[in-house]
Amino acid sequence: MIIGIPIYQKVDTLDVTGPYEILSLMKEFAPTLAVEVYLIAAKPGTITTRDGLLLKPHKVFSDLPKLDVLWVPGGDPTALKKLMNNRVYLDFLITRSQGAQFVCSVCEGAMLLAKAGLLDGYEATTHWAFIPCLQQFPAVKVVAGYPRFVVDRNRLTGGGISSGLDEALKLVELLSSYEVAQQVQQRTQYYPCPPVASVIPPPGPCPLDNLPGS
Repeated sequence: MIIGIPIYQKVDTLDVTGPYEILSLMKEFAPTLAVEVYLIAAKPGTITTRDGLLLKPHKVFSDLPKLDVLWVPGGDPTALKKLMNNRVYLDFLITRSQGAQFVCSVCEGAMLLAKAGLLDGYEATTHWAFIPCLQQFPAVKVVAGYPRFVVDRNRLTGGGISSGLDEALKLVELLSSYEVAQQVQQRTQYYPCPPVASVIPPPGPCPLDNLPGS
C-alpha cells in the first residue's frame, strides 16, 4: 500500500510530519498491509516548509504512477495560489486520485483538491479561515461549522493544521481496523488536552482573494 504526500515549497510542517508519523506506524501494527509512506515532490531538491523546516522528498512525481492513498497538505496562501494555477501539481492530483482507495486533504490542502475538481459532489471542510475560499467552489458541499475532519465516501478532508492528527488516525482505522488505530494512538500518546482554551472566530474574507497568482 503506497501513501503519497505531495509536498511543495512553504507547505505546512504539521500537515506533513504529524500524519506521516501516524500513517507510518501502520507498518508496525498492521504489517500485512505492507504500508509505505512517501513524501513526493515535482522535482528533486530540498523543500522548505512554511516554518523553515527542511524536507527531503523520497520520490518525484514520475516515480509513482499509482497511489493507494493521496494525502494533500496545506501551506502558505501565496504557495497555494501558485499551485492552484500549476498544471503539473494539479494534474498529479487528478491522475493519482484515479483508482486511489482514499483521497485526502488537511487544512488548506482542500483548496488544491477543489481546484482539481476532486471534491465536486462531496462534503468537505478545511481550515476555519479558508471556509469562505472553499465556498467559492459551488460543486463542493462545505460542511457547516468547523469539524476536525469529514469523511464522505473515499474523500477525507481535515480542518486546520492539527486536525491532520485526528484525520490520520481515522484513516488508519479505515485502512486497517479500530484496534490498530488504538495502538497507534497509544504509541504516539495522542490524548489531547491543551493547556489553553479559545473559540474559533467567524472567518473573514477568503485569504486567497487579491493575492497574485502565477
